[in-house]
Amino acid sequence: MLAAAPLVVGVTRWLKARMMGRRGASPLQPARDLDKLLRKTPVLAENASLVSEAAPYAGFAACLVAIALVPSFARGMAFAPLSDLILLAGLLAFARMALALAGMDVGTAFGGLGAAREMSFAVFAEPALLLCVLTFAILAGTTNLDLIATTIRDGALGLRVSLALAAMAMLAVAVAENARIPVDNPATHLELTMVHEAMLLESSGRHLALWEYQSALRLTLWLSLLVAVFLPFGAAPEASGPLAWAAGLVAWLAKMGAMCLGLAGFESAIAKMRVFRVPEFLGAALLLALLAAALLFVSTGLA
Repeated sequence: MLAAAPLVVGVTRWLKARMMGRRGASPLQPARDLDKLLRKTPVLAENASLVSEAAPYAGFAACLVAIALVPSFARGMAFAPLSDLILLAGLLAFARMALALAGMDVGTAFGGLGAAREMSFAVFAEPALLLCVLTFAILAGTTNLDLIATTIRDGALGLRVSLALAAMAMLAVAVAENARIPVDNPATHLELTMVHEAMLLESSGRHLALWEYQSALRLTLWLSLLVAVFLPFGAAPEASGPLAWAAGLVAWLAKMGAMCLGLAGFESAIAKMRVFRVPEFLGAALLLALLAAALLFVSTGLA
């Protein structure tokens, strides 16, 4: 995952550039940028506290643990017993909190603005994600991601409207969590529209590299999570051998490439929305997730 994260960002940027008629930078450019930043000493503001020094490491560690819990090319991996979706949501919330605290620590206007927007969007995104987790828990009888993927792959659930609604809700949450268009534009520094980038204006050197690496890990995590839940086919079964792992790795890379292509196409075809409309966008995702859970409650007789 550490090797795949910068490549996912680079491939997405390259595909988006090609769709817009530009040559685009090499898919390896994000890895080169991270290598350059990691060699530089961070410069801290005079009034920066310990939060500015510790937050990049804490946020990166949380994202690294979270992405280790998501199954990729095989089932029954080392951390499969710990791959709980509620734990995953908690780790992502912790990483978001670290980023918001780092943005507010120096006391700049842009940092506070970005942190306020980030946390206000999380008010809608986190409940939507938890309602999706509730939907999966009702269907599979567990919140373990590995078991949920296995249940869906075996076809025991069949085609369900609740799964389609949960998929749409998770796609909207994934876009917001990764600060992608139409919620945010990671390629701009326009002060009126910044959310994620506004919290990084005071970061530099090694700290900026960790924040950028965390962003790449988060994007890879969400794409891999969507693949694991809604496209669980092709993964190597538990206790399989190296040949099955190789086949599963090829299938996982193909699915991740398709997700990058879909994300690039979506961002090329849509414009960024106004900041004040983002709560409506996430509110629709929350409504879809609530509808998915409510339909399951009614259809299974849990109500």
